[in-house]
Amino acid sequence: MDRVTSPLLDLPGAVGGDGVDAPVAAHYGSFNGEQRALEAGEGFVDLSHHEVLRIAGPDRLTWLHSLTTQHLTDLAPGVPTQALVLSPQGHVEHEMRGTDDGEALTVFTEPGRAGALAEFLERMKFMMRVEITDLTDELALTWRPATGHRLVPRAELTTFAEAAGPAAGTWAYEALRIARGEPRFGLDTDHRTIPNEVGWIGPAVHLDKGCYRGQETVARVHTLGRPPRRLTLLHLDGSENRLPAPGSEVRAGEKAVGTVGSSARHHELGPIALALLKRNTPVDAELMVDGVAAAQEVLVDPEVGLHVRPRLR
Repeated sequence: MDRVTSPLLDLPGAVGGDGVDAPVAAHYGSFNGEQRALEAGEGFVDLSHHEVLRIAGPDRLTWLHSLTTQHLTDLAPGVPTQALVLSPQGHVEHEMRGTDDGEALTVFTEPGRAGALAEFLERMKFMMRVEITDLTDELALTWRPATGHRLVPRAELTTFAEAAGPAAGTWAYEALRIARGEPRFGLDTDHRTIPNEVGWIGPAVHLDKGCYRGQETVARVHTLGRPPRRLTLLHLDGSENRLPAPGSEVRAGEKAVGTVGSSARHHELGPIALALLKRNTPVDAELMVDGVAAAQEVLVDPEVGLHVRPRLR
């Protein structure tokens, strides 16, 4: 079985996505209607192209606690968590989310990211009693408005879809995610991103725990404030029937002040995007993205680096 192509692309009306989301449906005929259904608490999203790792063994939580940004020693079974692995300079190298069942922590990553994460974890095992297994071929990620992310047996994905419908595609899911200001690792972040810039202090970074790689940068910026960049929601001029490509330059007059990450068409807000802007860019500055005018909505406080908007689960 192909480990990334979803069987739900065979559902009526399914249209495949693009980029990293190509293996699953972008929509099933009406991405605006699908957004409304999700906002009403109905349906589900197929995210089965994400990759899954199982981290088992009696030392797993204390070991991961020492390696990541999250407080994991007292993680209770069934409680969702998000954790980052940082470089020594505090840049985000890996991101994972998942739950522990009392015997193993099962986490999911962005498409194509599990291999590098597993390789890093294997290098850091030393004498710890942990075992890392790639379960991407066995488990498929889904999302429902009421319950958030959930892993289901991949062999039962079609049966799950029949019970959980109606199906919504990634275009609807992404539009709602972007509107909530939730960054996506690798799309709304780059190799220079520190957690303080994108609002991950709190959700993914626990400030009251022991040392971990990159902690000094995170703590310094949190204490002194003024992270180098800030995640921003851009409201794009809807008169242009196009969305900016990831990596497009954001300009204030003649100055380049940042880059665009992910973008989408929201059923109420119109075209929107997430961008990383230089911290000192005035919040009322008139911006241009690839020839399209854009207005800012603050997501991360430019002084303290904390997120100011609610999030998807």
